[in-house]
Amino acid sequence: MSEKVLPEGLSRRLSALVPGATVRAVKVLGVDEHAEGESAKELGYGRPIRVTLATADGAERSIVFHTAVPNDFGHDRRSDRAQGCLLAYDTFAEIPSHVRAVDVGAIRDDGALVSLERTHEFYLITDWTDGTLYADDLRRVGREGDVTPLDLARVDAIARYLAHLHSLPGTHPAAYTRAIRDTLGHGEGIFGLIDSYAPDVPGAPPETLRAIESKCLDWRWRLKHRTERLRRTHGDFHPFNLVWAKDAELVLLDASRGCEGDPADDVACIAINYLFFALEHRERFSSGLGQLWERFWERYLSLAGPSVLESLAPFFAWRALVIASPLWYPHLTRDDRARIFAFVLRALDNDRFDPAWGAEAMKHSS
Repeated sequence: MSEKVLPEGLSRRLSALVPGATVRAVKVLGVDEHAEGESAKELGYGRPIRVTLATADGAERSIVFHTAVPNDFGHDRRSDRAQGCLLAYDTFAEIPSHVRAVDVGAIRDDGALVSLERTHEFYLITDWTDGTLYADDLRRVGREGDVTPLDLARVDAIARYLAHLHSLPGTHPAAYTRAIRDTLGHGEGIFGLIDSYAPDVPGAPPETLRAIESKCLDWRWRLKHRTERLRRTHGDFHPFNLVWAKDAELVLLDASRGCEGDPADDVACIAINYLFFALEHRERFSSGLGQLWERFWERYLSLAGPSVLESLAPFFAWRALVIASPLWYPHLTRDDRARIFAFVLRALDNDRFDPAWGAEAMKHSS
C-alpha cells in the first residue's frame, strides 16, 4: 500500500473519528519485520495497517487498523473473526497500560466501514413458519404408546432429509477436526456441560462424569483425523428445532456450529430423543417410541450406509449430558439420569454402536 493511500471506507471512518485530521503516512505492518533466526515469527492473524495522522491542532497521532484472516486456529468462520474483534474492543480497557481500542465494526461489500461503537448485544431476525414441533409428536407417542401412519411417515421424512444433507461435502478437512474438537472443548460441548453439573446431582456422581469425559477424549483421538467423514450437518437436530409445516413437510430451525462435521452429530441428536421422551412411560416403549427408534435406524442406514455407527458414541455422550442436565431438564429422576448415562457408557466402551442397545436401555425393570 503506497504512502498516504487508504481504502476509501477507512478514510471516511477516520474523518469521523478524528475530525479535521490529514493522513501523513500509511504502512502495512509485517508479522515480525526485524527478526532473523529461530525466533523469527512467520504466522500472524492479520496484516495491520499503521496510519499516522496530523490532527487539526497540529499534533501527530497514529492508529492501527486491524483485520482478521481465516485460518484453522478457530478463525475459519467469519463469526470467529468477528468474535475476536469484539472481544478485543470489550477487554483492552480492562488491562492496565494496554493500548486503547478506538472503534470496532465490519467492512461492507462496497468497502464502507460500519461502526459498532456504542452498541451492545447482537440480534438476528428470521422468518416465522407455522407448524407443529416434532417434540409434541414424541411426547404424545411416548405417553400413549401408539404410532400412527403419519408418525412413521415423519420418521421416514427425517431419515431422507438427513441422508441427503449428509451426502453434501464440507468446506475443508480442518473443519472436521475442529468439529470433533468443539464437541468436547466448546462451552456448549461435553466439557462445558460437565462443568455445569453440581457435585451432588442425583444419578450423576463426579466419577461418572469424569469417566464420560475421559472416554470422550479417547474418542477424539480416534476420530479427529477421519476427515473423509466431513459432511454438511445441521448441528442441533433435536425435536424442538424440527417443525412440520404440513403432514410430512419438514422445516428446520437454528442450524448451528458451522453446519459441517460428522453426520453422527445430527443422528445422535435426533435418535436419543426417541429414548428420552420414552423415559416416563418405558412400559409403552415397544409399541410407541421404540417403533420410531427402529424405523429411523432402518431408513437412515439404508440410505446413508452404516459407517455412522463407528462414530456415534461421543455424540451420544454430548446429547445425553444435555437431556440429563438438571439445568435443562430439572424434573428428570435420579434413576432415569443414571439410565441415560449407563446407555452412554456402553456406547463409549464399544467400537461400533448397536441400535439394539436402545431397546435394552428402555427395559421397564430397573
